[in-house]
Formats: sequence, C-alpha cells, structure tokens
Amino acid sequence: MSAGQAFAVIVQRIEIQKLRHGDNLILGFSIGGGIDQDPGQNPFSDDKTDKGIYVTRISQRGPAEEAGLRMGDKIMQVNGWDMTMVTHDQARKRLTKKNEDVVRLLVTRKSLEEAVKHSMGCYPRQ
Repeated sequence: MSAGQAFAVIVQRIEIQKLRHGDNLILGFSIGGGIDQDPGQNPFSDDKTDKGIYVTRISQRGPAEEAGLRMGDKIMQVNGWDMTMVTHDQARKRLTKKNEDVVRLLVTRKSLEEAVKHSMGCYPRQ
C-alpha cells in the first residue's frame, strides 16, 4: 500500500455486561499487546510491527463470549477511548474501570475483513 492510498477497516461493535463476583467485575477475557510490548510475539497479526491490543483468551460462557467477542479480535476502542496507541497497562485499566458495568468495544476481526474482500471479488466484471 502506498502513502495516501485509502483502505477500509471493518469494525464490529460489541457490548459486554460485566459480571459481578463479590467486589470484582468480570469481563471474561484476557488481552495481549500494547506499544510497550514486543509485537513479534503477537500470534494474531501477520504484521510483526503491529502494537495493537488483541484478545488472547476468552472464558467459556463468560460475559465476553456471550457478547460475541472472539480470540484474536483487535480492540480499536473501549467506551469511546482510542486503543490503537496505548500500553498494555493503560488498556487493562480502561477495560477494568470499577465504575463501569458495561464495556462497549470496537474491534476488527480477520474473518470480517476476509469476508468483505471475498465478497468484493465475487462480483462479475462488466
């Protein structure tokens, strides 16, 4: 891709209702990545310079799974906050705020991007 060339990012909105467990609010997923982490260790991105925040684990039947979050999803926003240039700790703090019962995520997912690319290639050329 050259400079100035437009590209589309396919995003999905996911709303997770945190599960209260004693004094804790549980989301049911773990994250990896961040601008302070080694992007070469990220198994979910082909771009080994990508320092994004990725979902690395989903708890079975937990709030995240119920909401449709998937392992490998890249988190772009949390409750309106940009997550594309944050440290791992900043991302964790955004997700686990005690005064928020609901987390609204914008995520990208490889399968979404692949589906759009595939559908664009399926139209007959005139």
